[in-house]
Amino acid sequence: MLNNFILLAQAQHAVPMFLIVPFLLLIGMIAAGPIFFGHFWEHNYKTLAVTLGLTVLAYYLFALGDYHMPVHTFFEYASFAILLSSLYISAGGIYININANATPGMNVALMAVGAVLANFVGTTGASLLLIRPFIRLNVHRIKPYQIVFFIFIVSNAGGLLTPLGDPPLFIGFLKGVPFFWTLQHLFLPWILVIIILCLIFFFIDRRNKETEFTPRPEVVAKNEEKTEFYVSGKRNLFWLAIIIGAIFLDPNVIDGLPHIAYDGNKFSFLREIIQLGAAFACYRFSSKTALAGNQFNFHPILEVVFLFFGIFFTMMPALQLSAAIASSPEFSAYITPNFLYWATGSLSGFLDNAPTYANFLSLAMAKYDMAQNSVVEVKQFATGTGADPGTLVLLEAISLAAVLFGAFTYIGNGPNFMVKAIAESAGIKMPSFFAYIVRYSIPFLLPALFLIWYLVVHLKLV
Repeated sequence: MLNNFILLAQAQHAVPMFLIVPFLLLIGMIAAGPIFFGHFWEHNYKTLAVTLGLTVLAYYLFALGDYHMPVHTFFEYASFAILLSSLYISAGGIYININANATPGMNVALMAVGAVLANFVGTTGASLLLIRPFIRLNVHRIKPYQIVFFIFIVSNAGGLLTPLGDPPLFIGFLKGVPFFWTLQHLFLPWILVIIILCLIFFFIDRRNKETEFTPRPEVVAKNEEKTEFYVSGKRNLFWLAIIIGAIFLDPNVIDGLPHIAYDGNKFSFLREIIQLGAAFACYRFSSKTALAGNQFNFHPILEVVFLFFGIFFTMMPALQLSAAIASSPEFSAYITPNFLYWATGSLSGFLDNAPTYANFLSLAMAKYDMAQNSVVEVKQFATGTGADPGTLVLLEAISLAAVLFGAFTYIGNGPNFMVKAIAESAGIKMPSFFAYIVRYSIPFLLPALFLIWYLVVHLKLV
């Protein structure tokens, strides 16, 4: 215990502890605002989130004189916001309608398709393409738990197989983890967690006979005995492919790409320009029928953009403090697969899983005097061909935890809040921040995460 206080004191020299207060305040308001002061929160969340983010940013720039962390955070946030916005706009112009009986089996099949699709278009892309058809399919029996399990399966766990699937894995790919590493080492855990979550959902959904949900008049509520699929706005698939393909235009991977150089780092802007251009073309030339069918508007994405601006900048001190404590020599003995799974997972649920993955990858590599800014050493770490074959297991634990625990709260992964906002815009009363955790994450998701840990990380049976 004394050592922990010493480490904490050492970390404070770089970042004062009180700087985590804005982050805690923002998370508290996200959790309590819609419940206790809903009208005020709805009209002022943008101002509050931006103000708190700018407050921390100003302290870094003018009090600490630290430009490195804010610049990195700005470019990470810009890439995050532009990618999500581009995917949201392109998917909003693709109208998918499923005429079928909304049985538990049909719902499981749709989410299983989403889990596969997430590995090709990302959890964000799959979520945006399928959440509206999922709501329309279940319009006469829709319940909040169905949206929550959609978040569990499609918006998070589904994207475990490729670097395209989830932001943490893509960060690993950019740093040097081989593209097919996830498919090779995480396929069986992916199968296991998808089956577990789908089974839990199936047995809960079987009890859903009636609904208290009153659909809005514009929501299509058509189910037929014959199962049919209808897609409008197929032209947006072309722009969607451009947006996803542009993800690979990273100057740290491909030499010669235009970039912004700062402090030895290469920050992309060509990728973001292409994505914004494709998004504009999507919206400009989208099928009006598809946009109307999806009741497309910008409110859900604006909510994500503004709230995550505050989250990205207010969580800078929390990330630095946790990294400073964990990376000390005294902490090296604790760097085990079990520790990394639970530590990465715990922070991924509340601090966004992408930067958490990067921090714990750096921490695990530091134990072996390896650096994550070396593509060669990251590849050796991932394949177990470097200092110790055991590094492979460490990366498996980090990767599993970052992706799976991203579903634990609304802010663990970018698509979560967006799916929530789309559901609420359709008239579905979603659980509050804490209700989501208490009613769904702890009783349903946590046992699945524990089982994955026990079989895959602890016993290494899968």
